[in-house]
Amino acid sequence: MLRPVLGAAAAAIALSILSAPADAAPAPFGNPCAAQTGVRFCPATSLDQRVPSFDGLPLDVDVTLPAKGDGPFPTVVLLHGWGASKTAYETTTNAKAGTFSNVGLAKAGYAVVTPSARGFGRSCGQPLTVRTAGCAKGWLHLADQRYEARDVQTLLGKLVDERVAKASGLGVSGGSYGGGEAMELAFLKDRVRRTDGSFTAWRSPKGARLAIAAAYPIIPWSDLASAQLPNGRDASVTNPVGVEIFSYLNRQYVGAQATGYVAPPGVDPTADLGGWIELFNAGEPYGSKAQTILHELSTYHSSMSLLTRGARPAPLLMLSGWTDDLFPPIQTLRVYDALRAKDKRAPVWLQLDDFGHARGGFHAHDQATLAAQGLAFFDTHLKGARHQLPKPGSVLAFGQTCPNLAPSGLGPFRSRSFDALHTGRVRFGASGPQTVTSTGGDQALAAALNPKPLTLGGLSGDPCATFPAAVEDGTATATKRVSKAITYLGLGRIDATVKTTGPYGQLNARLWDVAAGKQTLIDRSVYRLTPNQAGKIAFDLHGNAYRFAPGHTIKLELIGNDYPTHLRSNGTFTVTVSKLSLRLPTR
Repeated sequence: MLRPVLGAAAAAIALSILSAPADAAPAPFGNPCAAQTGVRFCPATSLDQRVPSFDGLPLDVDVTLPAKGDGPFPTVVLLHGWGASKTAYETTTNAKAGTFSNVGLAKAGYAVVTPSARGFGRSCGQPLTVRTAGCAKGWLHLADQRYEARDVQTLLGKLVDERVAKASGLGVSGGSYGGGEAMELAFLKDRVRRTDGSFTAWRSPKGARLAIAAAYPIIPWSDLASAQLPNGRDASVTNPVGVEIFSYLNRQYVGAQATGYVAPPGVDPTADLGGWIELFNAGEPYGSKAQTILHELSTYHSSMSLLTRGARPAPLLMLSGWTDDLFPPIQTLRVYDALRAKDKRAPVWLQLDDFGHARGGFHAHDQATLAAQGLAFFDTHLKGARHQLPKPGSVLAFGQTCPNLAPSGLGPFRSRSFDALHTGRVRFGASGPQTVTSTGGDQALAAALNPKPLTLGGLSGDPCATFPAAVEDGTATATKRVSKAITYLGLGRIDATVKTTGPYGQLNARLWDVAAGKQTLIDRSVYRLTPNQAGKIAFDLHGNAYRFAPGHTIKLELIGNDYPTHLRSNGTFTVTVSKLSLRLPTR
């Protein structure tokens, strides 16, 4: 419901609403609610209705409530993706109860909070007219625990004091950018991170002790440094500095400039997106400045750093996309494995699907099944409902199916743990020496494999695209003819012996399904070589659930130049690859 900008009389009315008796109709943040599609929608419709955050920055936020009741309600914050705003999870349609939108969750009994993140939308983002008082330094901080996460905590604290949100029933969810924030909030749990990096107990403005009770991050990252510059290592995400995911990062930067408020270059070292991308786009050699930036990203814009400091997160249900080339499953598996290594009963669950950023597909039935588990997860932890969730550590997975919009994908596969997903293994390889060069491979094919946006329900790319099958010069390959159907399920593991000549080498891995002269990309990853590196190496593919049909050929390919998906090397290098093998976990 639209209304004019507040004048003095209207401001007095809003103040009286805020101080009204507890049995008055709820008015979150002083904004009145109106009946809409079976719920009550309480939007901020003017700039004056924005909510001051901890540092005074005005946040644009809407709240949706169940059709009846005065609260406090169990509450879920839905956090939008990069370049979007509060409307991303809002709908005006009569959504089914339990679907992940403001209307669907409100119908399921939740108060639903949909904010525009700092620096996006009317939270000091675009258009320029929204940058009013308080926005002078209101640029986005790239999901910083000290800023964006604290903004969410500030909003929830105010709603608890208003008796809209139930202090013991606070949950967070979101996709992509919002998924990374949701993961951070789960690990912060009952703590606030101040702007100086220190921690303090999370309390509402009136002093109530608060904590996140459950989090459902969707296609998130856990370590932003390794997500943006993956190096293929398990032990260290910054040593060596990895290979920039070039096309994604540059597309996101352009998108942020168009839809948000990016800090002027060099003004804020904690949010210098322009300076960071300029340095990484320049490529190798990377010195101390690159390490400083990666430390910033890992420490303050990620959740893994909190885990390594001993934090025990709120209960976590995490969804990753097998075919997501930006935030592949390793980003949630690191968290899953680390928590279960400490405690097999840790409250963590995992979902996997043919879904996400490009090349992600979308299978409506599978997504509905995953969302139903997400609702049961929140009902259990925010309402205390007696839902029959599987035991902690359990995994629900669906796989890649073509076409990418088929109603259902491969599966479902359910298991007590990620390792239990697969029950067998297929191994093949090529023992003789092969030479990978920094100029090898088909550059037209590399360009075609660059993840491309596709307007399709907010998703992008087509994981089922086919390309002419050929052996490319300056690459290493290994193949296996499929006689009996093979269901690949998990993360493929590449082993090889290498002898590198030259600096700044990289090995880009692709796994293909080849049939009738055509090939479909099934999996990929990248490994950063150190100068003149020699000896044995091992690294994982991103993973997938995919059925190779009889008569098809599985092909592993290693190349030295995957531009523009990954930044090309500034060095000239050759890699002699021998004893190449691939282990595929199977079901």
